[in-house]
Amino acid sequence: MSDEHPTRSKGLDVHEVEDGLVVYQPDRDRVHYLNQTSTVVFELCTGKNTDDRIVELVQAAWGLDQAPRDEVMTCLGQLRAEGVVQ
Repeated sequence: MSDEHPTRSKGLDVHEVEDGLVVYQPDRDRVHYLNQTSTVVFELCTGKNTDDRIVELVQAAWGLDQAPRDEVMTCLGQLRAEGVVQ
């Protein structure tokens, strides 16, 4: 169980594209392409949802029988490592 409440980093330039998001970090001069799944995870990083709640919401969004915990936690880890979420 994780009680962290991820939030999007400040100063990001976010643009919707046909199949996800493009996120630009001006302070690092980095561009990140988020596919549909990582876009949903990113959008749920509001500071209100815990990591575990995000797993539950992703499961509900796709109507999955089992919670995609490993996949969501990997995605959150990558977003954190890149500084896109905190």
